[in-house]
This record gives sequence, structure tokens and C-alpha cells, in this order.
Amino acid sequence: MGDHGIFGPRSVTWRVMGEPILLVGGIRALLMQGLHPRAMRGVLQNSALMDPHEAWSRFVRTTEFVRVRTYGTRAEVERAGRRVRKIHATLTAYDPDTGTTFRLDEPAALRWVHVGEVDSYLTVARRAGVRLTDAEADAFVAEWRRAAEVVGLKAEDVPGSVAELRDYIEAERPGLRFVPEAAHPLRLSFNAPLPLLLTPLKPALPALTCLAFATLPRWARRLYGLPATPIGDLWATVTLRTLQTGLGLVPAQVRYAPAARRAHRMTAA
Repeated sequence: MGDHGIFGPRSVTWRVMGEPILLVGGIRALLMQGLHPRAMRGVLQNSALMDPHEAWSRFVRTTEFVRVRTYGTRAEVERAGRRVRKIHATLTAYDPDTGTTFRLDEPAALRWVHVGEVDSYLTVARRAGVRLTDAEADAFVAEWRRAAEVVGLKAEDVPGSVAELRDYIEAERPGLRFVPEAAHPLRLSFNAPLPLLLTPLKPALPALTCLAFATLPRWARRLYGLPATPIGDLWATVTLRTLQTGLGLVPAQVRYAPAARRAHRMTAA
């Protein structure tokens, strides 16, 4: 029947991940990552984050990795994962809090990045109105254990259900904060380094970043020094649902990327 990679047409992941609204989830995942001091310092010290010549190519590589991991064959996923694991194994960063140097493939930071990604995609999808039962949400989290293995984690070391996801995040909260040497993501969004052809999209980035911030838990928004109220929660949910409804009016041939369209066809079949 063919090689459908680590997820395949029976997975919840294939049904959810192609939704364009998950662009907000991807930004939210980066914001969650930014609250883990070592994960954030690993990025800051090893990435030309604000170099306009490098930032866009880094974004493209990350986007391609997500596409391959989600829709690629097992051989393609393993090749992409091997490349990422090799890069992480060779890079280090300095932790001024402890005075130690650490590798970017240390499990604690990788686990937080993984959980932030899963939680963000799931949160945005459900709040936007993508139909997921509680059982399907648990299945989504469990399926992403396979994604954790791609970057070098053990499946049993990451959450396998929504409840485990919530418990893990709650347990990590005491060690989370926004490191002082990092520029605030909201401020960065106003001067995002985009290639010339995409300059017309620049005005939309602050709005998308604000929406992604609003989808964070209130405690996370406070760590970024931002207001955190029930009104903000309501605004985020209403905005996500409005955007998802509007996107639903766009023809599928335009709304979905080619890999997502193919996945939807195979799922329907």
C-alpha cells in the first residue's frame, strides 16, 4: 500500500496538521520554547536569528523538516532526522546560570521543545474549531511520540496523552522564565527579516505574533511581561474561530499545501 511515513492516512496528525491556522500554532510553539532557558540559549548562541541573509533560509529548513516529518516516507524522515540529530550533537551553548557548557541534544531541552510543539498545535487546532474528540486529542499526542524519536528522544520519555502533557508542563513551570539576553519576540516581529519578495507580508507578522501570544496559558504570558486576562483568552479563541471559518471558504486547492492535499485524498480513500 506504499510507505506513508511515521503517521499515515489513519492518523489524527494527517487530518490536523495541514490546516493553515496551525501557522499560529507554529509561532506559539516557538514562544513556548523561548521560556526554557537552555532551549532559548541554545538557539540564541547557535543561530543567526536576525541576520536577514540567514534567518529566512533557517525558517525554510525548519518548515521543510516539519513537512518531511509529517508527510515524508520513512526513509525521508530518517534522513531528515539523522541530519538534525547530527547538528544537535555537534553544537553547544553556555549556561550563565550554572557556568557550564551543554550540548543542544540534551534530553531535557529537547523534551520541552517537543512538548511545546505538540501542545501548541493541539491547542490552536481545538480552539480554532478543528473537530477533535478527547480520544482523538489523546491519539494526536501519542502519535507524536514517533516525532520525538526522530530528534533523538525515547518515545516513553515524552507524554502520550493530553493529561500527561498537562502534567509535564505543570511540573516544568518552576524552571521556566524568559532569559534577559533575548530580545522580546513581539518586538522582533515588527522587524522580521524577510526576503524582498515576501516584504508585503511583513505587516501581518505582528498581528500573528500577538494572536500566538494570546493563545499561551496566562502564566506564560506573564513570564513574557504581557497582560494575562480571561478577556485575552476569549479574544484569542474568537479570533482563531473567525480565521478558521474564513479559511474554510477558500477552495481546498488553494487553502492546503500539496502534501496536505495528498494526505487528505489518501485519508478519504
